[in-house]
Amino acid sequence: MAPAATLVWFRADLRLGDHPALAAALAGGGPVIPVWILDEAGEGRWPLGGAARWWREGSLGALRETLRRRGADLVLRRGDSAAVLEALVRETGAGAVCWNRRIEPAARAQEAAVAARLRAAGVDIHSADAATLFPPGAVLTQSGGPFRVFTPFWQRCRQLAAPAPLPAPAGPWPKPERWPRSERLEDWWPGSDPGRAAGLAAAWTPGEAAAQRRLRTFLKAAVDEYDSHRDFPAHAGTSRLSPHLRFGELSARQVWAAVMDSSRDDGVQPRSRGAAGFLRELGWREFAGHCLWHFPQTPETPLQEDFRDFPAQRDEKLLAAWREGRTGYPLVDAGMRELARTGWMHNRVRMVAASFLVKQLLQPWPEGAAWFWETLVDADLANNTLGWQWCAGCGADAAPYFRIFNPLLQQDRFDPDGAYVRRWVPETFGVSGKRKQSAPGAGAKATIVGERPPPVVELAAGRERALKAYAEWRDRVRARAGGGR
Repeated sequence: MAPAATLVWFRADLRLGDHPALAAALAGGGPVIPVWILDEAGEGRWPLGGAARWWREGSLGALRETLRRRGADLVLRRGDSAAVLEALVRETGAGAVCWNRRIEPAARAQEAAVAARLRAAGVDIHSADAATLFPPGAVLTQSGGPFRVFTPFWQRCRQLAAPAPLPAPAGPWPKPERWPRSERLEDWWPGSDPGRAAGLAAAWTPGEAAAQRRLRTFLKAAVDEYDSHRDFPAHAGTSRLSPHLRFGELSARQVWAAVMDSSRDDGVQPRSRGAAGFLRELGWREFAGHCLWHFPQTPETPLQEDFRDFPAQRDEKLLAAWREGRTGYPLVDAGMRELARTGWMHNRVRMVAASFLVKQLLQPWPEGAAWFWETLVDADLANNTLGWQWCAGCGADAAPYFRIFNPLLQQDRFDPDGAYVRRWVPETFGVSGKRKQSAPGAGAKATIVGERPPPVVELAAGRERALKAYAEWRDRVRARAGGGR
């Protein structure tokens, strides 16, 4: 008797290389049917924002075309994942369903529901870890608990051997005699903003092939200078792999192996200081994923519970000025406008913009997290949560409350000739006949010329207000801990 078909439930792993679920399905010897399900209810409290939906649609289209070139296809369905998979099992006679596990709380609950329903129907299931370098829960302190500080976490990771990535399947694989009915991508997200889509399409190409090209380009042109160039937003010094990693067009294991395989020595040590620095940033992604696994409440609540009553003062006018890039501070505004146009923002500028919002403007960090979630093509729940709680001082390995980025000094240091700001805030430079001001910092070489918005806050006053709010909050926390003494 010929082996039964196997369904492969694709999720945030839109690739063929290093895909353990696909490899397990192919090992069964029977027909393999790739499936992707639009299950909006299964996304829980964090359905994808507009920019990430655009990317996902493009990535799904690219995966479908790759599969079709192999004589296969991608079956698209919409609805509850457990119900859809059970229905497909009946339609195809499949004897097993394989998938790669995710780390987000809603996705984990979704997997549990799927597993329970399929087991009850007598279907074999196979799930594998592929979202991180190491399985969540495998990197623990000596006492067996989760790490809350990055450096010891990363030291422990470096003592472990990162699993080698699996190769992409070679050649054709067994296909069903008849493919199940599939819905159409273009029917799922009608009416998207054409201007917004054009800006994203000009900056990005989703899909596994594009991800591999970007990785090769980075390794060839930028990785060795990563440490010295990565903080300068006008310089092409970062990998820009984050959206490809977010949607699983590349795995962390593939990136790690590619950097190590390109080393000049025996592949045990990175080939340069820049490569080592880049792998450390990959480690921060790993840390974020493990933190979300262990602390699934943190997308909505601070890891440090005392911060729940921190007195942030929500102000819609300030939030609107920040979202729209109208704060009057060129580096912050440039970042927010880059985000609006391209769905991405340089990491140094992300930190400056986030610090400005939660400290200089004293706005709630969840407001910033929600806006990044809506507008980033690489919106990742683990990274977004860790980053915003780090800036607010309420999460894992958080910045101290008194660390407040000065956007003018940051511009002087990391955009000294104004190349980045000039691109995204052109009214700041070179418009004759308008009012002039001093350049934004002591070392800036450019002259501000143009009708830019007035500052929404004076930096000294904003810093003083933030430090006072944090100090008063800390006093209240200590008083509660000491019983009011």
